[in-house]
Amino acid sequence: MRNVAIHATRLALMGLARLVTGVSPRWQGCGPSGEQRIYFANHASHGDFVLIRTVLPPKLRAATRPVAGADYWRRGAMRRFVGNDVFNAVLIERSETTAARDVLAPIKTVLGEGASLIIFPEGTRNQTDAPLLPFKSGIYHIARAFPSIPLVPVWIENIGRVMPKGELLPVPLLCSVTFGAPTRLQDGERRPAFLKRCEAALMATAPGAEAGHGV
Repeated sequence: MRNVAIHATRLALMGLARLVTGVSPRWQGCGPSGEQRIYFANHASHGDFVLIRTVLPPKLRAATRPVAGADYWRRGAMRRFVGNDVFNAVLIERSETTAARDVLAPIKTVLGEGASLIIFPEGTRNQTDAPLLPFKSGIYHIARAFPSIPLVPVWIENIGRVMPKGELLPVPLLCSVTFGAPTRLQDGERRPAFLKRCEAALMATAPGAEAGHGV
């Protein structure tokens, strides 16, 4: 019975996402693939990973887990149910003050098991007028630990206006999810250069941006 409830809730939330946003995928720099990937996206709302999962083909969706903050998704029975059971999220303790390798241990475990991931390198929702917040170092440590897994930039357009901060109900507005060209950590690349390059790759994926080559 519980599995039925989980499946029904998952379908309902993805159906609501499609209904409210009319979300569509744009495979701009790569196509759907069964290879293991790390999708890294801009972060404007708690509904971001739902949109990305919604536009992935079913087989890829089943093999892809979102990374999310435990402080939000463990707060209350309903959030725990959606985060843990419905979307099988990898929950991270963002308030931890230990070294990055300890905070990222759940991510590394899941990648080691062969799953693909959806991550948000800004670390928190962007509520500013800037297109992106500076990336946290987590994506660098992940890339160092798993250099063979491609990193795919994903730009979510308009979701911040669909789910404005402080509002209880979404505002209907067309959204898109654009997948850019995969990249990897280069030999000898230092953290500041890598983070700036990933930020630029994500910005280049936004609709209307001129995507660069060889990112």
